Amino acid sequence: MSGFLRHWIVLAASLGITAWVLPGVHVDSLAALLVAAIVMGFLNAVIKPVVAFLTLPVTILTLGLFYLVLNGIFFALAATVVPGFEVRGFGSALLGWLVMSIFAWFLGSLFQGPGQRARLH
Repeated sequence: MSGFLRHWIVLAASLGITAWVLPGVHVDSLAALLVAAIVMGFLNAVIKPVVAFLTLPVTILTLGLFYLVLNGIFFALAATVVPGFEVRGFGSALLGWLVMSIFAWFLGSLFQGPGQRARLH
């Protein structure tokens, strides 16, 4: 299985588990779940590095805590872009990102290919 497909499946599964566990995160359908996983992957791969670089002084001043806020913002941004995926409030977005990252790390470590390392999203 290719790395992109594996990463997409792991991200979608962890988002589905997060929506099942947290009452503030809701996904209407499997299609919304899959599209949300693609959007989150795109945001994390393309846009977040630029924003993280631009907000680096704030991240340094807050000893890295602003990066957690940035992750919550991108989780909520994905929910505003994808119909059928909703997050109720910033606290749910921050907690949703944290729970999804833990599940993605765990599932990614289970389904990693040969010679790959598990990474936290």
